[in-house]
Amino acid sequence: MNEPSSWVLRHAGYIPEGSDVLDLACGTGRHARLFLMSGHYVTALDKNTAALSDLDNHPGTEIILADLEDGSPFPLSNKKFGGIIVTNYLYRPLLPLLPELLLPNGVLIYETFMVGNEKFGRPKSPNFLLKPQELLDEYYSRLRVQSYEETTIPEPNPAVVQRICAVNSA
Repeated sequence: MNEPSSWVLRHAGYIPEGSDVLDLACGTGRHARLFLMSGHYVTALDKNTAALSDLDNHPGTEIILADLEDGSPFPLSNKKFGGIIVTNYLYRPLLPLLPELLLPNGVLIYETFMVGNEKFGRPKSPNFLLKPQELLDEYYSRLRVQSYEETTIPEPNPAVVQRICAVNSA
């Protein structure tokens, strides 16, 4: 099983204790599992939930099978979360929606690939690579930024990433 992102681990403590957490485009559920072990209720959403079968009947877990890019309405528009985790996923139409899903003092922890990553491998398409300061530009006026960086990471595989931790101070 993949280890949680060091960025998510570093900022997980900002998420209010016991609050509901959304692991968006959760993949294998590495962050869903992290927050379940920390006493949070977790909604794990992905277009393929096969890797989450061991969590099917786990108390405090909701698994949602949904393709976020097929034009369907977003399946959680009426729900609010104390934390939203997004890693290694970019679908730009969702970016403005995320602050609306946060409770007051809710936290967005987002980390994904940015321009420059193409020299290391996939993704290479600009459609899946953030532009410089794109997350900062998207959330600076809507959330209180706790931490932000653009960097090259060596592990688990070399990659150029952009990441932000921001709080809904509304």
